Amino acid sequence: MIFLKLFWGFLKVGLFSFGGGYGAVALIRDVVLHYGWMDDEKISYMIAVSESTPGPIMVNFATYVGSTQAGVLGAITATVAVVIPSFFIVILILSLLKKASENRVTGAAIMGIKPCIMGIILATGVYMIFSNCAGDIADINIDFTNVAMTIVLSLIYFASGKVFKKRLSPISLIVISAAAGILVTI
Repeated sequence: MIFLKLFWGFLKVGLFSFGGGYGAVALIRDVVLHYGWMDDEKISYMIAVSESTPGPIMVNFATYVGSTQAGVLGAITATVAVVIPSFFIVILILSLLKKASENRVTGAAIMGIKPCIMGIILATGVYMIFSNCAGDIADINIDFTNVAMTIVLSLIYFASGKVFKKRLSPISLIVISAAAGILVTI
């Protein structure tokens, strides 16, 4: 019975929460209080913990409540329930977008948006590199260790394409970056 309550409660959260995780906090609170899984004080603590851990607040909160109520299977049940609505909405939007992209006008609009998105991603990357290597624009303070690591990681990434005829995956680059960060701090 607890699995059904977890599934139904968090399915409602996933279905009816709009505006991201912070918009869902009130609905999560209502569901959790309704079933008596936590009191207001514990909910406040869990919101803080869910904000500070990686991942969406709703997923973190659902996983925690599910695990406290029914162990690992409860965590899986609550997490799946809170994610299912978004999953199907994304599938629906992608199928509609695929059909819409076959339309000449819509396809042309999407092709026009692509360079804008690439520019936004590039600008974000450049900003992150600059702020990591030189600090704030108002207070430029060059960190030569970060500059060296950025150059080395860039060389590894681009050289891997030449040597292996295939570029490193982002996950591989993250692992290499983490190892380099650990080595630099030792």
